[in-house]
Parts: sequence; C-alpha cells; structure tokens
Amino acid sequence: MSNLPKCPKCGSEYAYEDRNMLVCPECAHEWSKDAPVESTEQELIVRDAHGNVLHDGDVVTVIKDLKIKGSSSVVKVGTKVKNIRLVEGDHNIDCKIDGIGPMQLKSEFVKKA
Repeated sequence: MSNLPKCPKCGSEYAYEDRNMLVCPECAHEWSKDAPVESTEQELIVRDAHGNVLHDGDVVTVIKDLKIKGSSSVVKVGTKVKNIRLVEGDHNIDCKIDGIGPMQLKSEFVKKA
C-alpha cells in the first residue's frame, strides 16, 4: 500500500510520483513532494486596487464612478461601503450601499478605508 498523501485539491487517494512532483490523475493537480501539506480548503484572498488585502466586514471607498446595469443610477467616487462580504467570482464583493441597495462590486474599483 502506498504512503503517498492524498491530493490537496480534490482529496483523491490515487496520487502518484513523477520525478520530484506528485500528480493527481483525477484532477491533474501537481504539487511538490517537499511542499507542506495544505488544507483542502483554501482561504479566499481578495485585494483592493492598491494591493491591500480585504477581509469580511471591512469598510471600502469606491475609486471610480460605477454605472449600475439596468438603471440610470451611478455609484459616485468616494462612496463609502461598510460591512463588505467577500465572495468568489468576477464581482467578488457583496455589499449594501445606502440609497442604492444590495450590490456586487469588483475589488479593483475600491480601496480599503
């Protein structure tokens, strides 16, 4: 029986060695034999327009006028958004903006306040 670790990405027990790397045949993930064992759940890291790491509950400021699809409203530069929630996807910030309502924003258009 093999004593190789399970795949850190999908948890498959069928990993095999290829030179100095380990390979998962199910998801094609490759990792170094010498790398520390990682958790199967990776923490979501989101950065603002200036490279600062954002966390759930942070306060951010909009750095560009943002048109709202399906509406004639605009989120103006300097609008503060409180209590953000980070999510996966293209628009990686869920929030509620006063006077507008619930929205999703891209982190590249905000800065940490």
